[in-house]
Amino acid sequence: MNKLGLVLGAATLAFAFPQIAVAQNTPFTGGDYVEVTGVTIDDGHFLDYATFLAGYYKTQEEFAIKQGWQTGWELLGNVHKREGEPDLYLVRRYRNIPDGAEGEKRAEKIRAEVKMSDAQMAAQSGDRAKFRHIMGTQLLQVLKPK
Repeated sequence: MNKLGLVLGAATLAFAFPQIAVAQNTPFTGGDYVEVTGVTIDDGHFLDYATFLAGYYKTQEEFAIKQGWQTGWELLGNVHKREGEPDLYLVRRYRNIPDGAEGEKRAEKIRAEVKMSDAQMAAQSGDRAKFRHIMGTQLLQVLKPK
């Protein structure tokens, strides 16, 4: 049998018996979702941003935990920062991601808790954007071996 015949035969078997390729189940169970945001801070403004994180941000994160929306949060400082890396990582942990309707309910509760409108919160975020810069956010999931 020539090489073309072998390739065609193997391809036919792969299509005829797809369960062979997927017969093994994954060895993991999905756990919490972990959202990690990288932040850089302009020189001379670390205390400005640290004050925000230790005040408003902490209050908001603790409120989310109290509501059962998050399982935890933490702030990580990049001790040996290399060029192009964030100064801080903001980490939030969730059991699940809310759908649109649930997200709106949560946003309404947060606005009521902080006694601010979306416009007021956006204005404050804009003020922080003068010295803090979001480099990006990743959404990861914990994989627990079975």
